Amino acid sequence: MNKYELAVVVNAQIDDEARAAVVENCKNLITRFGGVVGDVDDWGKKKLAYEIQKMDEAYYYFIRFEAEGTAIADIEGRMRIMDNVIRYLCVKQDEA
Repeated sequence: MNKYELAVVVNAQIDDEARAAVVENCKNLITRFGGVVGDVDDWGKKKLAYEIQKMDEAYYYFIRFEAEGTAIADIEGRMRIMDNVIRYLCVKQDEA
């Protein structure tokens, strides 16, 4: 299993419960495809570099996890259609 980090940019115009549900859905998605979720970093509300969908602020979350390489395509496919997720990026961590 490889180590990955999933960066998730969440809509800032939703309430705290809905935002927590989005993060929980991301974690459930990882475990559904055989991944093991590590820690979750909450960076809070940040200003976006440019306006996305008429929003200039969003919440940033970084989820570290381990999974097989084949699961990443499935995870990203589901992230693409997830509500209230503005952007996401999944990167493989170095073994160093």
